[in-house]
Amino acid sequence: MSVHSMTARMRAAVGLLIVAVAATAAGCGSSTADEAPDTGTRQVETAKGLVTVPASPQRIVVLNGALAGYLFDLDAKVKAADPRILGLTLKPGEFSPSWSADAKKQGTEAVPSGDDLNLEFIAAQRPDLIIGGGPGFPGLQSIKAYDKLTAIAPTALVPSDATSWQDLLKSVATIVNRADKVDPMITSYNDKVAKVKAKLKLPQGAAAVMQSQSDGKPIMLLPNTPLGGLLTAVGFTMDDKIEQKAGNPPRTAAADFVTFSPELLSTVADAPVLFVIKLDGGRDIAGLKQDPALSLLPAFQKNQAYELPADTKRPDYRVAMATLDLLAERFK
Repeated sequence: MSVHSMTARMRAAVGLLIVAVAATAAGCGSSTADEAPDTGTRQVETAKGLVTVPASPQRIVVLNGALAGYLFDLDAKVKAADPRILGLTLKPGEFSPSWSADAKKQGTEAVPSGDDLNLEFIAAQRPDLIIGGGPGFPGLQSIKAYDKLTAIAPTALVPSDATSWQDLLKSVATIVNRADKVDPMITSYNDKVAKVKAKLKLPQGAAAVMQSQSDGKPIMLLPNTPLGGLLTAVGFTMDDKIEQKAGNPPRTAAADFVTFSPELLSTVADAPVLFVIKLDGGRDIAGLKQDPALSLLPAFQKNQAYELPADTKRPDYRVAMATLDLLAERFK
Protein backbone atom coordinates (compact mmCIF):
# COMPACT_ATOMS: atom_id res chain seq x y z
CA MET A 1 0.00 0.00 0.00
CA SER A 2 1.41 3.44 -0.90
CA VAL A 3 1.80 6.21 1.66
CA HIS A 4 -0.80 8.24 -0.22
CA SER A 5 -3.49 5.56 0.17
CA MET A 6 -3.06 4.97 3.90
CA THR A 7 -5.96 5.54 6.24
CA ALA A 8 -5.89 8.44 8.67
CA ARG A 9 -5.03 6.03 11.49
CA MET A 10 -2.07 4.65 9.57
CA ARG A 11 -0.89 8.16 8.67
CA ALA A 12 -0.89 9.04 12.34
CA ALA A 13 1.10 5.89 13.08
CA VAL A 14 3.65 6.87 10.46
CA GLY A 15 3.96 10.29 12.08
CA LEU A 16 4.58 8.72 15.48
CA LEU A 17 7.18 6.40 13.96
CA ILE A 18 9.03 9.34 12.46
CA VAL A 19 9.06 11.16 15.78
CA ALA A 20 10.36 8.00 17.43
CA VAL A 21 13.15 7.70 14.88
CA ALA A 22 14.12 11.32 15.47
CA ALA A 23 14.09 10.86 19.23
CA THR A 24 16.17 7.70 19.02
CA ALA A 25 18.72 9.42 16.79
CA ALA A 26 18.92 12.31 19.22
CA GLY A 27 19.36 9.98 22.17
CA CYS A 28 22.12 8.00 20.52
CA GLY A 29 24.14 11.06 19.59
CA SER A 30 26.57 12.65 22.01
CA SER A 31 26.55 16.36 22.82
CA THR A 32 28.40 18.08 20.00
CA ALA A 33 29.14 21.63 18.88
CA ASP A 34 26.62 21.45 16.04
CA GLU A 35 23.64 20.90 18.31
CA ALA A 36 21.32 23.88 18.35
CA PRO A 37 21.88 26.23 21.27
CA ASP A 38 18.88 27.55 23.14
CA THR A 39 18.65 30.88 21.35
CA GLY A 40 14.90 31.18 21.12
CA THR A 41 12.48 31.13 18.25
CA ARG A 42 10.89 33.51 15.78
CA GLN A 43 7.91 33.46 13.45
CA VAL A 44 8.31 33.66 9.69
CA GLU A 45 5.81 33.94 6.87
CA THR A 46 5.86 30.88 4.60
CA ALA A 47 3.76 29.30 1.87
CA LYS A 48 1.82 27.64 4.73
CA GLY A 49 1.39 30.83 6.73
CA LEU A 50 3.22 31.78 9.92
CA VAL A 51 5.63 29.13 11.20
CA THR A 52 7.71 29.20 14.37
CA VAL A 53 11.36 28.40 13.60
CA PRO A 54 14.65 28.54 15.53
CA ALA A 55 16.16 32.00 15.68
CA SER A 56 19.55 30.46 14.87
CA PRO A 57 19.07 27.06 13.18
CA GLN A 58 22.07 24.74 13.46
CA ARG A 59 20.92 21.57 11.67
CA ILE A 60 19.01 22.55 8.53
CA VAL A 61 17.71 19.94 6.10
CA VAL A 62 16.83 21.48 2.73
CA LEU A 63 14.67 19.35 0.45
CA ASN A 64 15.18 21.18 -2.84
CA GLY A 65 18.55 21.48 -4.57
CA ALA A 66 17.34 24.69 -6.17
CA LEU A 67 17.30 26.29 -2.70
CA ALA A 68 20.46 24.82 -1.20
CA GLY A 69 22.90 27.24 -2.80
CA TYR A 70 21.23 30.19 -1.11
CA LEU A 71 21.79 28.65 2.31
CA PHE A 72 25.52 28.37 1.69
CA ASP A 73 25.58 31.95 0.34
CA LEU A 74 23.93 33.03 3.59
CA ASP A 75 26.42 31.10 5.77
CA ALA A 76 23.65 28.90 7.14
CA LYS A 77 24.41 25.49 8.66
CA VAL A 78 23.17 22.74 6.35
CA LYS A 79 23.06 19.23 7.82
CA ALA A 80 21.61 17.61 4.69
CA ALA A 81 20.52 18.77 1.24
CA ASP A 82 18.60 17.33 -1.67
CA PRO A 83 21.11 17.33 -4.56
CA ARG A 84 18.60 17.37 -7.43
CA ILE A 85 18.75 20.29 -9.86
CA LEU A 86 16.94 20.14 -13.18
CA GLY A 87 19.25 19.10 -16.01
CA LEU A 88 22.29 18.21 -13.90
CA THR A 89 23.52 14.62 -14.04
CA LEU A 90 25.03 13.74 -10.67
CA LYS A 91 26.40 10.54 -9.18
CA PRO A 92 24.91 9.32 -5.88
CA GLY A 93 26.07 11.59 -3.08
CA GLU A 94 27.26 14.35 -5.43
CA PHE A 95 26.10 17.95 -5.24
CA SER A 96 25.89 20.79 -7.72
CA PRO A 97 29.39 21.94 -8.72
CA SER A 98 28.45 25.49 -7.77
CA TRP A 99 28.15 24.63 -4.06
CA SER A 100 29.67 21.17 -3.62
CA ALA A 101 32.81 22.61 -1.98
CA ASP A 102 30.68 24.36 0.64
CA ALA A 103 28.74 21.15 1.29
CA LYS A 104 31.97 19.20 1.74
CA LYS A 105 33.34 21.82 4.14
CA GLN A 106 30.21 21.62 6.29
CA GLY A 107 29.95 17.84 6.07
CA THR A 108 26.52 18.16 4.46
CA GLU A 109 24.90 14.82 3.62
CA ALA A 110 22.92 14.12 0.46
CA VAL A 111 19.21 13.48 0.98
CA PRO A 112 18.33 10.25 -0.89
CA SER A 113 16.26 10.90 -4.01
CA GLY A 114 13.17 8.95 -4.97
CA ASP A 115 9.50 9.14 -5.88
CA ASP A 116 8.74 9.82 -2.20
CA LEU A 117 10.74 11.62 0.46
CA ASN A 118 12.86 9.41 2.70
CA LEU A 119 11.29 10.52 5.96
CA GLU A 120 13.39 8.16 8.08
CA PHE A 121 16.63 9.63 6.71
CA ILE A 122 15.38 13.15 7.30
CA ALA A 123 14.41 12.35 10.88
CA ALA A 124 17.76 10.68 11.53
CA GLN A 125 19.53 13.98 10.78
CA ARG A 126 17.88 15.46 13.89
CA PRO A 127 17.06 18.69 12.05
CA ASP A 128 16.00 21.77 13.95
CA LEU A 129 14.62 23.23 10.72
CA ILE A 130 13.40 21.76 7.43
CA ILE A 131 13.19 23.95 4.34
CA GLY A 132 11.18 22.80 1.33
CA GLY A 133 8.91 24.03 -1.41
CA GLY A 134 10.32 26.10 -4.26
CA PRO A 135 10.38 25.15 -7.95
CA GLY A 136 10.22 21.75 -9.62
CA PHE A 137 9.37 18.21 -8.51
CA PRO A 138 11.41 18.31 -5.27
CA GLY A 139 9.37 21.33 -4.20
CA LEU A 140 6.15 19.45 -4.92
CA GLN A 141 7.33 16.47 -2.87
CA SER A 142 7.88 18.53 0.27
CA ILE A 143 4.56 20.30 -0.19
CA LYS A 144 2.74 16.95 -0.34
CA ALA A 145 4.64 15.61 2.68
CA TYR A 146 4.31 18.80 4.72
CA ASP A 147 2.28 17.32 7.59
CA LYS A 148 4.72 14.42 8.00
CA LEU A 149 7.70 16.78 7.88
CA THR A 150 6.26 18.99 10.61
CA ALA A 151 6.17 15.90 12.85
CA ILE A 152 9.97 15.82 12.55
CA ALA A 153 10.91 19.50 12.88
CA PRO A 154 9.61 23.01 12.14
CA THR A 155 9.10 23.09 8.37
CA ALA A 156 9.16 26.24 6.26
CA LEU A 157 8.01 26.05 2.63
CA VAL A 158 9.25 28.56 0.07
CA PRO A 159 6.49 29.61 -2.36
CA SER A 160 6.54 27.40 -5.47
CA ASP A 161 5.52 30.34 -7.68
CA ALA A 162 8.58 32.40 -6.71
CA THR A 163 10.67 32.09 -9.88
CA SER A 164 13.37 34.75 -9.78
CA TRP A 165 16.50 33.98 -7.80
CA GLN A 166 16.10 37.31 -6.03
CA ASP A 167 12.67 36.30 -4.66
CA LEU A 168 13.86 32.82 -3.71
CA LEU A 169 16.91 34.29 -1.96
CA LYS A 170 14.73 36.69 0.01
CA SER A 171 12.40 33.87 1.10
CA VAL A 172 15.24 31.61 2.24
CA ALA A 173 17.06 34.48 3.97
CA THR A 174 13.93 35.41 5.91
CA ILE A 175 13.51 31.83 7.10
CA VAL A 176 17.10 31.54 8.40
CA ASN A 177 17.28 35.06 9.84
CA ARG A 178 19.84 36.35 7.33
CA ALA A 179 17.83 39.07 5.59
CA ASP A 180 20.66 41.55 6.13
CA LYS A 181 22.79 39.68 3.58
CA VAL A 182 20.30 39.96 0.70
CA ASP A 183 20.71 43.56 -0.46
CA PRO A 184 24.53 43.38 -0.75
CA MET A 185 24.20 40.25 -2.91
CA ILE A 186 21.64 41.82 -5.20
CA THR A 187 23.76 44.97 -5.45
CA SER A 188 26.80 42.89 -6.43
CA TYR A 189 24.74 41.23 -9.15
CA ASN A 190 23.39 44.51 -10.49
CA ASP A 191 26.87 46.04 -10.54
CA LYS A 192 28.20 43.05 -12.46
CA VAL A 193 25.33 43.22 -14.95
CA ALA A 194 26.21 46.85 -15.69
CA LYS A 195 29.90 46.07 -16.18
CA VAL A 196 29.24 43.09 -18.44
CA LYS A 197 26.62 44.89 -20.49
CA ALA A 198 28.99 47.78 -21.19
CA LYS A 199 31.53 45.45 -22.83
CA LEU A 200 29.37 42.94 -24.72
CA LYS A 201 29.35 42.79 -28.52
CA LEU A 202 25.97 41.25 -29.17
CA PRO A 203 24.75 39.45 -32.32
CA GLN A 204 21.97 41.18 -34.21
CA GLY A 205 18.32 40.29 -33.83
CA ALA A 206 15.91 38.93 -31.26
CA ALA A 207 16.97 36.04 -29.04
CA ALA A 208 15.13 32.96 -27.79
CA VAL A 209 15.98 29.98 -25.59
CA MET A 210 15.48 26.37 -26.69
CA GLN A 211 15.52 23.40 -24.33
CA SER A 212 17.13 20.24 -25.73
CA GLN A 213 16.05 17.05 -23.98
CA SER A 214 16.12 13.32 -24.54
CA ASP A 215 12.65 12.96 -26.09
CA GLY A 216 13.43 15.52 -28.79
CA LYS A 217 10.22 17.50 -28.22
CA PRO A 218 10.43 21.13 -29.35
CA ILE A 219 10.45 23.25 -26.19
CA MET A 220 11.04 26.98 -25.92
CA LEU A 221 11.50 28.90 -22.69
CA LEU A 222 9.32 31.94 -22.12
CA PRO A 223 11.01 35.35 -22.27
CA ASN A 224 9.98 36.34 -18.73
CA THR A 225 11.89 33.51 -17.05
CA PRO A 226 14.88 34.24 -14.77
CA LEU A 227 17.25 33.38 -17.62
CA GLY A 228 15.30 35.58 -20.01
CA GLY A 229 15.51 38.41 -17.50
CA LEU A 230 19.27 37.99 -17.17
CA LEU A 231 19.75 38.04 -20.96
CA THR A 232 17.53 41.10 -21.24
CA ALA A 233 19.50 42.85 -18.50
CA VAL A 234 22.75 42.58 -20.47
CA GLY A 235 21.21 43.87 -23.69
CA PHE A 236 19.57 41.00 -25.57
CA THR A 237 16.08 41.60 -26.99
CA MET A 238 14.07 38.49 -26.16
CA ASP A 239 11.45 37.22 -28.60
CA ASP A 240 8.18 37.96 -26.78
CA LYS A 241 5.92 36.22 -29.33
CA ILE A 242 6.89 32.63 -28.48
CA GLU A 243 3.51 31.62 -27.09
CA GLN A 244 1.59 33.45 -29.79
CA LYS A 245 3.55 31.77 -32.59
CA ALA A 246 3.08 28.39 -30.89
CA GLY A 247 -0.71 28.87 -30.96
CA ASN A 248 -0.99 29.73 -27.26
CA PRO A 249 -0.85 26.09 -26.10
CA PRO A 250 -2.21 25.30 -22.63
CA ARG A 251 0.30 25.30 -19.80
CA THR A 252 0.20 25.39 -16.02
CA ALA A 253 0.60 28.75 -14.32
CA ALA A 254 4.03 27.76 -12.97
CA ALA A 255 5.37 26.42 -16.30
CA ASP A 256 8.24 28.49 -17.69
CA PHE A 257 8.20 26.94 -21.16
CA VAL A 258 5.93 25.98 -24.04
CA THR A 259 5.95 22.82 -26.11
CA PHE A 260 4.32 22.59 -29.51
CA SER A 261 3.95 20.54 -32.68
CA PRO A 262 7.20 19.94 -34.61
CA GLU A 263 5.45 21.35 -37.69
CA LEU A 264 5.54 24.78 -36.02
CA LEU A 265 9.27 24.68 -35.32
CA SER A 266 10.30 27.00 -38.14
CA THR A 267 7.67 29.51 -37.03
CA VAL A 268 8.20 29.44 -33.28
CA ALA A 269 12.01 29.15 -33.26
CA ASP A 270 12.68 31.74 -35.95
CA ALA A 271 14.72 34.11 -33.75
CA PRO A 272 18.09 34.89 -35.36
CA VAL A 273 19.83 34.33 -31.99
CA LEU A 274 19.22 31.09 -30.17
CA PHE A 275 20.48 29.88 -26.80
CA VAL A 276 20.33 26.11 -26.28
CA ILE A 277 20.07 24.50 -22.84
CA LYS A 278 20.97 20.82 -23.03
CA LEU A 279 19.31 18.69 -20.36
CA ASP A 280 19.92 15.02 -19.59
CA GLY A 281 20.04 13.04 -22.83
CA GLY A 282 19.50 16.08 -25.03
CA ARG A 283 21.56 16.99 -28.08
CA ASP A 284 24.21 19.67 -28.11
CA ILE A 285 24.40 22.27 -30.87
CA ALA A 286 26.50 20.02 -33.11
CA GLY A 287 23.92 17.28 -32.71
CA LEU A 288 21.00 19.61 -33.34
CA LYS A 289 22.58 20.76 -36.58
CA GLN A 290 22.35 17.20 -37.85
CA ASP A 291 18.56 17.45 -37.70
CA PRO A 292 17.34 18.65 -41.14
CA ALA A 293 14.49 20.70 -39.66
CA LEU A 294 16.64 22.37 -37.02
CA SER A 295 19.56 23.04 -39.34
CA LEU A 296 17.32 25.36 -41.40
CA LEU A 297 16.48 27.62 -38.45
CA PRO A 298 17.87 31.16 -38.86
CA ALA A 299 20.11 30.91 -35.78
CA PHE A 300 21.83 27.80 -37.13
CA GLN A 301 22.08 29.25 -40.61
CA LYS A 302 23.73 32.40 -39.21
CA ASN A 303 25.92 30.47 -36.73
CA GLN A 304 24.25 32.38 -33.92
CA ALA A 305 23.32 29.43 -31.73
CA TYR A 306 25.01 29.28 -28.31
CA GLU A 307 24.91 26.57 -25.68
CA LEU A 308 24.36 27.36 -22.02
CA PRO A 309 24.86 25.00 -19.04
CA ALA A 310 21.81 23.11 -17.81
CA ASP A 311 21.69 24.93 -14.47
CA THR A 312 21.20 28.30 -16.18
CA LYS A 313 17.57 27.44 -16.90
CA ARG A 314 16.65 28.34 -13.32
CA PRO A 315 19.76 30.11 -12.02
CA ASP A 316 20.38 30.81 -8.37
CA TYR A 317 22.67 33.65 -7.29
CA ARG A 318 25.90 31.78 -7.94
CA VAL A 319 24.80 30.45 -11.32
CA ALA A 320 23.57 33.91 -12.34
CA MET A 321 26.97 35.41 -11.52
CA ALA A 322 28.76 32.59 -13.36
CA THR A 323 26.47 33.07 -16.38
CA LEU A 324 27.46 36.73 -16.55
CA ASP A 325 31.10 35.63 -16.69
CA LEU A 326 30.27 33.16 -19.44
CA LEU A 327 28.46 35.80 -21.52
CA ALA A 328 31.30 38.28 -21.01
CA GLU A 329 33.77 35.73 -22.37
CA ARG A 330 31.60 34.55 -25.26
CA PHE A 331 30.55 37.94 -26.57
CA LYS A 332 33.67 40.02 -25.93
